[in-house]
Amino acid sequence: MTERLKTTDGLPNDVRVPGYRRDDHGAGIVHIGLGAFHRAHQAAYTDDALAAAGGDWRITGVSLRSDAPAQELGPQNGLYTLIERDASGSRARVIGALAAAHCLRTDRDAVTAALLSDATRIVTITVTEKGYGLDRASGGVDPAHPAIAHDLDKPSRPQGLAGLLVWALGQRRRLGRKPFTVLCCDNLPENGKVLRGLLVDFARRAVPDLADHIAEDVAFPSTMVDRITPAATQSTRDLAEDLTGRRDAAAIETEGFHQWVIEDHFPTGRPGWEAGGAIFTTDVRPYEEMKLRMLNGAHSMLAYAGFAAGHRYVRDVMADPALSRLVTRHLRAASATFTPLEGVDFAAYADQLAERFRNPHLAHETFQIAMDGSEKMPQRVFSAIPDARAGGGDLRAFAFATAAWLRHLSQSTHDCAPYELRDPRAGDLSDMAQGKPASAIIAAIRASALVSRQVARDDGFWDEVNPILHDMLTRPMTDVIGAEAA
Repeated sequence: MTERLKTTDGLPNDVRVPGYRRDDHGAGIVHIGLGAFHRAHQAAYTDDALAAAGGDWRITGVSLRSDAPAQELGPQNGLYTLIERDASGSRARVIGALAAAHCLRTDRDAVTAALLSDATRIVTITVTEKGYGLDRASGGVDPAHPAIAHDLDKPSRPQGLAGLLVWALGQRRRLGRKPFTVLCCDNLPENGKVLRGLLVDFARRAVPDLADHIAEDVAFPSTMVDRITPAATQSTRDLAEDLTGRRDAAAIETEGFHQWVIEDHFPTGRPGWEAGGAIFTTDVRPYEEMKLRMLNGAHSMLAYAGFAAGHRYVRDVMADPALSRLVTRHLRAASATFTPLEGVDFAAYADQLAERFRNPHLAHETFQIAMDGSEKMPQRVFSAIPDARAGGGDLRAFAFATAAWLRHLSQSTHDCAPYELRDPRAGDLSDMAQGKPASAIIAAIRASALVSRQVARDDGFWDEVNPILHDMLTRPMTDVIGAEAA
């Protein structure tokens, strides 16, 4: 049997390995959400920073519930293969930035020790939108969210993100240790501001004497992240073995492109992430809006329409001429909602995104992208509608994307096989959409908290959505796409 990846010794010469001695660098970062994206993005940037500038900035990775990452990475001493794939081919590098991997559910003592360590200066986060327990209407916590509800009841033994961070910041204050910087790396607009509001609200409810400390003394820089990273499969692991000659249970594949824009506010220091290409700025918002509406918005549209049309992967969507035209239309419509951004050519960025979507090597499933739409559509699509309306832009692309999402909520099988609705609000959304005509689905969504009042009152927009959705519920999606793209 092939030897498992435990060391970089003896790897093929074309496999890039860490440019530093791992044991020379301590752990200064705790990362919560040890999934594929973190391993393809922040960990890779940190690997580059360690090689270029050194420092005690290795990462202690934490999963809140699943012990799979720890089981995969532990026997490999935290090493794993990152495979970059694009039209030029596939390249492997071994990432050494992870110092340890733990699961809160099964190894609470190790997790809390890392969070309270004097050496820990930054906590980074990728738990996806649904992991925050955010009430979008109030900007605070959602008391009905399972983890929030548990942690409000038992704040001294938290299970969720907000409860864990508030507990750790409270313990550090009690011990006389400086607070760590909290760096959200999920696709939330103004994510630093959002996370601060979430933790302050949680503290006010659970430990009121901590609320002002968190609001005034803890840094929450905002970030924008971008790297398409599909879930790993057995094919990923097989490719890693072919490229490195080692078995790797934690291998990840991703695209060659990567981007990280970060608000430069780190009172206790930070790694030299510039070495990996990170951009530091005083205002992340224009970059994150560009990415959310263009990349993520087009992704959601093509996922809902493409899945119903029988396309398993994004690359299959882009091979469909009609759907590819609709992707291009969506990118152009989204780019028209922005004011000029220094150093950014929106048309060139749109072309670059289309080429990334066409990447033949990435098996990025439309069904995976279609998950958790109630958490994604407000930022990716609905936020663009008022700006498009104010600028006199065409709303058709956003109406089509909205209709495709609502058709997905219906779980109609008139043109595809049965599927599960994977969304934190799946029960409520199914009640709104299953077996209902287009007009009833639209009325329910407009009355929900998922769209702003401004969008809900835009009769002209919903009048445009209605016939598209009606067609999607009564005709094959392939026919609807063909007519829309004609």
